[in-house]
Amino acid sequence: MSEREYAVVTGASSGIGAATARLLASHGYHVIAAARRLDRLQQLASQDSHIEAIELDVTDQKSVDSLTAQLVGKPIAVLINCAGGAFDAAPVTEADPEIWKKTFDINVVGSVRMVKALTPLMLTHGRGHVVVISSTAGHRAYENGGSYVAAKFAETSLVETLRLELNGQPIRVSEIAPGMVKTDEFAKVRFDGDSAKAAKVYEGVTRPLTAEDVAESIRWTVMLPDHFNVDSMTIRPIAQAAQHKVYRQPL
Repeated sequence: MSEREYAVVTGASSGIGAATARLLASHGYHVIAAARRLDRLQQLASQDSHIEAIELDVTDQKSVDSLTAQLVGKPIAVLINCAGGAFDAAPVTEADPEIWKKTFDINVVGSVRMVKALTPLMLTHGRGHVVVISSTAGHRAYENGGSYVAAKFAETSLVETLRLELNGQPIRVSEIAPGMVKTDEFAKVRFDGDSAKAAKVYEGVTRPLTAEDVAESIRWTVMLPDHFNVDSMTIRPIAQAAQHKVYRQPL
């Protein structure tokens, strides 16, 4: 890149988002690290002068509009939709509809807000790449994951629809679908802070994917030549052959 193009990373205060911000900044991008927890973003930005912290709530249209206004005229080339999460592990028959609404608003509608806001800036720049971090849950359902599975299936459909609609425009559209990734917060949030239940998810799996592994898949995808589009990339640890098939070391 002859100039530092901008990469906007949502959900950048922790996990995959933070790892992606660090990696893209080290590979020539000026990274807008965006999330709700500004203190964490500022700590991240202190590690690299090419990371800029901006507070963002993808569920709040005014917050998205405020971010967009600060980016007008900038060479926006990449949008990484990392903001998301799972917020329950309940069967559908015992589901809380409010949790389903929250899950959709953050994972799906939040991505829609960001795409709608930033694709015009990409078109002005003359090139762009939208990346949605979905999940293998967006390709295969599993028990007690209904709200998250449904949201991730919706994200997969969002990517496929957007790619059709932007065909002919200089914007690539990619989905990264990780399997088992061990981060500091994902499982704990899902189990409402219960560390024992969170640890059980990874029990016996000696090498799950890390946030840095997923960040590397994102970096590779966005740094390919402009004519080369990764439609969808599924990544898993070697221990996970499928959603329901995980090798766990005996305790």
